[in-house]
Amino acid sequence: MDIPLKLKSLLKQLNAVIVGKSDQTQDCLACLLSGGHLLIEDVPGVGKTTLAHALARTFGLQFSRVQFTADLMPSDLSGVSVYERTQEKFIFHPGPLFAQVLLADEINRASPKTQSALLEAMEEKQVTIEGQTRPLPSPFFVIATQNPHDQLGTYLLPESQLDRFLMRISLGYPDRSAERLLLLGADRRQWVDALPSLLTPDELQVLQAKVQAIHAAEPLLDYVQNVLAATRSGQWFVQGLSPRAGMAVLRAAKARALLSGRDYVAPDDVQAILPQTVAHRLTPVSRAGRGSVEQVRAMIDALPLP
Repeated sequence: MDIPLKLKSLLKQLNAVIVGKSDQTQDCLACLLSGGHLLIEDVPGVGKTTLAHALARTFGLQFSRVQFTADLMPSDLSGVSVYERTQEKFIFHPGPLFAQVLLADEINRASPKTQSALLEAMEEKQVTIEGQTRPLPSPFFVIATQNPHDQLGTYLLPESQLDRFLMRISLGYPDRSAERLLLLGADRRQWVDALPSLLTPDELQVLQAKVQAIHAAEPLLDYVQNVLAATRSGQWFVQGLSPRAGMAVLRAAKARALLSGRDYVAPDDVQAILPQTVAHRLTPVSRAGRGSVEQVRAMIDALPLP
């Protein structure tokens, strides 16, 4: 497998569906190559679900889609045991959670109880149902979409849930030329349904192993630790990043380096992925007057490069 050519093909296919958003599609690819889960947040109608469908199709993995609603129960995700008279015993019927890619559409419209059902699955790649632990398929990705929390019928995702997502991205409105292509082109849903799979599970594992093998030099690790220390200083954020968040930053930076055709991580890789990787885990101090993404970028500018 020619890795640079394969990555270019993946990005080309995604950019053909989600026009004018090449930075966001690159972030999505980096997130999934590093084995993380992806949260896409934005207003309705800008292509969140279309992008999630395109990612699942392009990666060539078995996927299921769940529309999260206020009455969705945890068992609707994980499955239930039903008594079968012919066999005179309870038979477990797995839910949509038992797929390689779970598209959790509008995840913040479900109750906190249902949201919490994903915690074990996203962190440990298993679920405990009726006292029995059941492994999930490998690989296992959650691609979730959510609407802004100030819209009606939405619940705030708890910090523990947000921390399970390696990245949170926002698509935003398209520019004028991209929007014209959307107006003149075919229905994007039809495009997604016809997308070919460009990866096999074995090829995906090869790419993920390549991400893990990307070299991070000592000065680069010092820089990552300086970033973590800055978030914990109290100058920028109420609470700092955890060690798990630090490992997530490094994994995402390695994936970004692979997409750039390098076998080592550069400070530019860390800076490029940092807002998407940590902003959803942080709360700015009240006196800052900025959102979390803007505060992360201000912190980056204030830190010296290695």
